[in-house]
Amino acid sequence: MTASPPGGAEAAAWIDGASRGNPGEAGFGVVFERDGEIEEIGGFLGRTTNNVAEYSALLAALSHAERTGVRRLRLYSDSELLVRQMSGEYRVKAAHLVPMYLRVLELKRRVPKLELRHVPRAENRRADALANRAIDERLPVPAWLELEARSPARR
Repeated sequence: MTASPPGGAEAAAWIDGASRGNPGEAGFGVVFERDGEIEEIGGFLGRTTNNVAEYSALLAALSHAERTGVRRLRLYSDSELLVRQMSGEYRVKAAHLVPMYLRVLELKRRVPKLELRHVPRAENRRADALANRAIDERLPVPAWLELEARSPARR
């Protein structure tokens, strides 16, 4: 990664969700790279769908970017559905995903330069392994991560 301009902290994140069954035991993983340092963020979600796990990974990456002052973020996901929904190519039809989608839109506004790319599974192995480790080890979701959309009263 190259040096970023002043006030323009830059990062990249590989994101993935995993579910053993759909729904089933699920987890998410984020491999976050900034200034040559790599941070792994993961969490066990209990029993839910793979799409919820994918959105959880996206929320974790965006939340972490916001809280660490990242201004430019490149995201990589092997979920074609997630990438197409975020680009507006597909609509979010599943009612249970709408609150997460709305939360993502809120967080996207706080990261001025954001790029989300679809990558083949082979290029996302580390995030996939982390999502599966989150399930195996029942990794706790980070305390700073809010996975649900905030109600208007909390804004």
